[in-house]
Order: sequence, then C-alpha cells, then structure tokens
Amino acid sequence: MARSKDVPSDVEMVIATNRKARHMYFIVSTLEAGIVLQGTEVKSAREGRVNLADSHATIKEGEVYLESVHISPYERGTTNFHEPTRTRKLLLHRREIRKLTVKVLERGMSLVPLQVYFRNGKVKVELALVRGKKQFDRRDTITKRDAERDMQRESKMSRREF
Repeated sequence: MARSKDVPSDVEMVIATNRKARHMYFIVSTLEAGIVLQGTEVKSAREGRVNLADSHATIKEGEVYLESVHISPYERGTTNFHEPTRTRKLLLHRREIRKLTVKVLERGMSLVPLQVYFRNGKVKVELALVRGKKQFDRRDTITKRDAERDMQRESKMSRREF
C-alpha cells in the first residue's frame, strides 16, 4: 500500500487499545517497544484487525514476549496464513529488559500492552508495568469518574443558562 502524500511519516496511527487495562490495573510506568511481525500480520494490522483483550507480556531467558494478542489473518493473502494468537517477540534494549525483570520478580507486577500503533511506518506497542487493582479499588475509580462526570455536566448546564 502506497503512503499518502498528505500524511507525514512521523504521525502515529493507533491500531488497537486495551481499554480494560486501565480499569483493571494501576499503571506504574509505560514504555514503547517494537514488535516482530510477519508480513501478513502487518497488512492485517494496517486494516485495524488487532485485539488486545486479555493479552500480557512475559519475560523468558532475557527476552520479552507478547502473548494472547489476536491479529486476524490477512483476508487477501495466499495460503501462508499466520497463527492469530501466536507468541510475538518484543524489541527492547537489554537494560530495559533487566529493569523490567527486577520489577516483575521482586514487586509482583505484570506487563500489559496498552495500545498498538504505527510510528514512522513501524508497528509499536505501548507496554505498561502494572499492579492489579482490588475490587474495592475498581469501585472507587468508577465512583470518582461518575462524580467528575456529574460535576462537568452541572458546570456545562450552568454556563448554558447565561
């Protein structure tokens, strides 16, 4: 697919977001990682056929792998289809992997992808170091969000009256 002359090459194009992650976890820090994909996976990603629900990252033998990410098979491809939920390697610097390993093992945190996007023509993953929320934390978050929404609604209504 040819790149449009109207769109600059440094613009990010979000492919998929993991909205559930912000609800289920406290996000401690985030980082950007490259991802190793096959050709048909990239074409399918350009069509936005990526699902991050219930996905996570693991660290094995000094490498970081993304698991349970569903990239649908490319419809117009040949018979060489990729497996939709295969484990994919993430590209990070060695020192970043060491820091993540220490935090995941010592503090009991997890790695969760927040979004997948294109940057400069390459597929990137925003990876978050997260700590799980308890049930009461989730309820508290929902209560705060509803209260903020009500306050915004009230202030908007009071501005309309003038």
